[in-house]
Amino acid sequence: MTDILLINPNSSATVTRGMDQTARAMLPPGLSLTSLDLSDSPATIASDEDVARAGLGVLELARATPARAVITGCFSDPGLDLLRAMPDGPVAIGCQEAALLSALARADRFGVIALGPASIPRHRRKMRMMGIEGRLAGELHLSGCSAEAPMRDPEAYALIRTRAEELGAMGAGAIVLGCAGMALIRARLEAETGLAVIDPVSAAVAQAVAALQGDPAFTFDTASA
Repeated sequence: MTDILLINPNSSATVTRGMDQTARAMLPPGLSLTSLDLSDSPATIASDEDVARAGLGVLELARATPARAVITGCFSDPGLDLLRAMPDGPVAIGCQEAALLSALARADRFGVIALGPASIPRHRRKMRMMGIEGRLAGELHLSGCSAEAPMRDPEAYALIRTRAEELGAMGAGAIVLGCAGMALIRARLEAETGLAVIDPVSAAVAQAVAALQGDPAFTFDTASA
C-alpha cells in the first residue's frame, strides 16, 4: 500500500511528471508516493462532462490502488465526493479545496487563474459550496490553453504573469493557480510578482502529509530526517 496516491485525472504524462516532481519535493522521509494518470481521459479537463467522466476514473483507480491518502490532482476536484463516500476509504483531498483553503490563510482576498472560461462557473460553484465566494477578488482565464502549456510555452507563462498582476490590481493578496499543470511555475511567478502564489498540488500534498502525521497507525521514519 502506498501512503499517498496522486491521481492526475487527465491523460497528459507531462502534467503527471510535473505534479510528481512537485509532490516528491515535499515528502518527509519514510513517506511513499505513487503518481498515476487516467489514460482514457482527455489531455485537458475542460468541460463539465470531462469532470464527470474523470471522476468515475479517479474512483476506479483509487479502488485498484490502495493508499492511505488520495489526491485528485485537478482543480475541478473530479471524483472527490465519490472518494469520500467510499466505505472505510482513504483520506480524500481535492486540489481545488486545498488551494482555496491555503489562499484564505495567506490573504484576506484571493484571485484564481483558470485555463479557460468554461471552468470559471464550475470553480465559482465550489466556492459557494465552501462559503468563501465573498473573499474572491476575481477569477481570470487563459483563453483555453492546455494543461501542459504553462510548463512548456513561454507565451502561456507570460499570460499567466499578466493575469496574476491584473488580479493583484483587483485586490487579490494571494493568487491561486487554477490548474495542477501549473505546479512547476509557482516559485518563479511568486518571485516575479511579489504576490503569494498557491499551487494546488503543493497545497493538497501538504494536507495529505498533515493527515498522515495525525494518524496514530502511521509512523514516519524520523531517524533519517
